[in-house]
Amino acid sequence: MILNNIDFDKVCAIARDAGSAIMEIYAGDFNVELKGDNSPLTCADRASHQVIVEGLQEATPDISILSEEGRDIPYAERAAWSRFWLVDPLDGTKEFIKRNDEFTVNIALVEDGLVTAGVVYVPAQDTMYFGGLGAGCWKTVNGDASVPIKVREADYNAGLTVVMSRSHPSHELETYLQEVNVAEALPVGSSLKLCVVAEGKADLYPRLGPTMEWDTAAGHAVVEAAGGTVTQVDGAPLRYNKENLLNPYFIVRGR
Repeated sequence: MILNNIDFDKVCAIARDAGSAIMEIYAGDFNVELKGDNSPLTCADRASHQVIVEGLQEATPDISILSEEGRDIPYAERAAWSRFWLVDPLDGTKEFIKRNDEFTVNIALVEDGLVTAGVVYVPAQDTMYFGGLGAGCWKTVNGDASVPIKVREADYNAGLTVVMSRSHPSHELETYLQEVNVAEALPVGSSLKLCVVAEGKADLYPRLGPTMEWDTAAGHAVVEAAGGTVTQVDGAPLRYNKENLLNPYFIVRGR
């Protein structure tokens, strides 16, 4: 499938190869390190990073890459990029460590500060989400044929299904939800939270806590390709390749 003049079948294959590298490590014992911000890091993060970077460099040698595990590229250099890959080799490291299967490989295409296409792969569930703006969104399970997915229309009278972080609850979220008619709260890990909205299993995902750009970009692309929206709390667009790669709070909505 061609999205934004790129063969996304190749990008999906790269994500799947990265997932295979992760699952080899997941099946055994592994050590956990702490990064400078005290977030966990495993050898699976590094293995996935290497597979993705090598694959993307071969498939699209003219497109730069910003990965969580290669985040130290100076802003003076990044600012000149009009188009680049934004990668999280293993999103949901805490879920990986807990072995609850809710971790993902994220690869997004960013153009002029906005995400335009993305792939989210769930290795432990062999599930792939991918899509591009104006092109639609698809889901593939166990390598079967891809099926189109789209967000659902919310029924505010019946109440909303709200996705929330399994590992990062916040007081701000509790306050926000006091003003929402919540029929069901759905705890989910990693960028799967965005995919759950994209495939119409939930209506709302308010993220009122810290995330980085690589955490959200691929899922953001999937949600918008499926007909949903991802905006800052005030409705402004969620932009990428900022000097500070920390995201503002944001809201993910279906229809």
